[in-house]
Amino acid sequence: MADFFLQALGQVGSPSVVALIVIGVLFGIIGGSIPGFTVTMAILVVFPFTFAMDPVSGVSLMVGVFVGGYSGGIVSGVMLGIPGTPSSITTVYDGYPMAQNGEPGRALGIGVAASFLGTLISVAVLVFFGPLIAGFSMNFRPWEITALIVFALTLVAGLSNGALLKGLLAAALGLLITTVGYDRNSNLRFDFGIPALGSGFEILPVMIGLFAFSQLMENLEKLRDEKDKVKGVDTNVAIPYGRILKDMAGQKLNTLRSSLIGSLIGALPGTGGTVANFLSYDQAKKFSRQPETFGKGTPSGIVASEASNSAVAGGAFVPTLALGIPGDLPMAIMMGVLILHGITPGPLMFEQNPVLVGAIYASLLIGAVVMVLCQLLLVRWFAKISLIPQEILVPVVLMLCAIGSYALNNNLFDIWVLFIFGVIGYLLWKAEVPLTPLILGVVLGNNLERQLFRALELDDSWMTFLTRPLSALFLALAVASVIFSLYQDRKIRRNRHKALANDA
Repeated sequence: MADFFLQALGQVGSPSVVALIVIGVLFGIIGGSIPGFTVTMAILVVFPFTFAMDPVSGVSLMVGVFVGGYSGGIVSGVMLGIPGTPSSITTVYDGYPMAQNGEPGRALGIGVAASFLGTLISVAVLVFFGPLIAGFSMNFRPWEITALIVFALTLVAGLSNGALLKGLLAAALGLLITTVGYDRNSNLRFDFGIPALGSGFEILPVMIGLFAFSQLMENLEKLRDEKDKVKGVDTNVAIPYGRILKDMAGQKLNTLRSSLIGSLIGALPGTGGTVANFLSYDQAKKFSRQPETFGKGTPSGIVASEASNSAVAGGAFVPTLALGIPGDLPMAIMMGVLILHGITPGPLMFEQNPVLVGAIYASLLIGAVVMVLCQLLLVRWFAKISLIPQEILVPVVLMLCAIGSYALNNNLFDIWVLFIFGVIGYLLWKAEVPLTPLILGVVLGNNLERQLFRALELDDSWMTFLTRPLSALFLALAVASVIFSLYQDRKIRRNRHKALANDA
């Protein structure tokens, strides 16, 4: 393992690849700094530029965006009180009050330091546990992989904010989208008489349309509120390095605990930075000797939030690389980059593409160092970027998305696909249907179909899925996930009815 890591470090350490990582980190920080833009949006915008690159360069660029994006959310959170990304919501709780108390530089410095340490710890988790999980999953046959994908989809749907049925329907719709075009036996399905649909939908325009378009429309709807919030913001920031070192020296346990929570949560399908954010903040408050200071500008709250959401990076790569199951939406896009370059994530990736796996490790490390330097040196300018009005941002991002979709195959039809799925995504968002299960269904659909048919070709009995221990376990977990989510939904509704009855 050490040999291929050193070989990968040699490739990633070349000036051209390091330059790509720097560009990716800068773009990620800028994307994270702009309220409502999000890490996912930044990754989607950069995705098309990887087409002409070799796998190491393309993945390194995306990892840079990934690392920068998760740390960029702190800027608007501290300066404006508006989370730059959903995974930096709890950063606002203590970062904004600290800035209001005249210490924006201290809040930003603590957040950047915690983000850096969280990324380093998550890389250690990835290095140690990624190969272990990959080695274990070498025993997986088509039955186990099929059951695992089903479990991942039900778990994601079950985490859809109390909307289990909508989450399951969204996942099913995602799977349905992947059935358009020719199947593995060259039978044409659901082309609706349109020749361009014979090859099916490209993942990139579908993902950009479903997520980016709907997100931008949501940003426009919230435009007036955000305008009111950002008036009179002072972007003159000075970083008190000595004070930050003293703050971080007293946060060792909090940093380690929050980073491990982020790594663990990141490895669970469908959870990601937001869940890790709230969980680590809650644990930091429970273990604190001064819980009453949380929400008033305590360093502990900022450290818990930023260390956990940055640690999600390494954790999320574990199931993506080892099992071929994306841990969250940005990882689904990262998986799309690998597939685009002819690399299929899964157990065999550690044997067939060890240098690429090592390149991901190395890119995370280099990206973390670049992120700290960029944040500390350019934080004043990032604070100004967070004030870009949505009227300018939205059309520019839509134009970049359209160009990226067209560049995929030089095909105008892909722009229509982006627009149509953008309208669908916006309507689903208005109907409060979660989009994450749908997008993961699109990403995992082809693999699910391939593994299911392979299993049935080897043994045409459906009972084999229940007689193989691991396959049966994953299917049982899928059923348990749905039942538990139903129980949670009932509990939420019951509490809501009680609250309404008490108010009456």
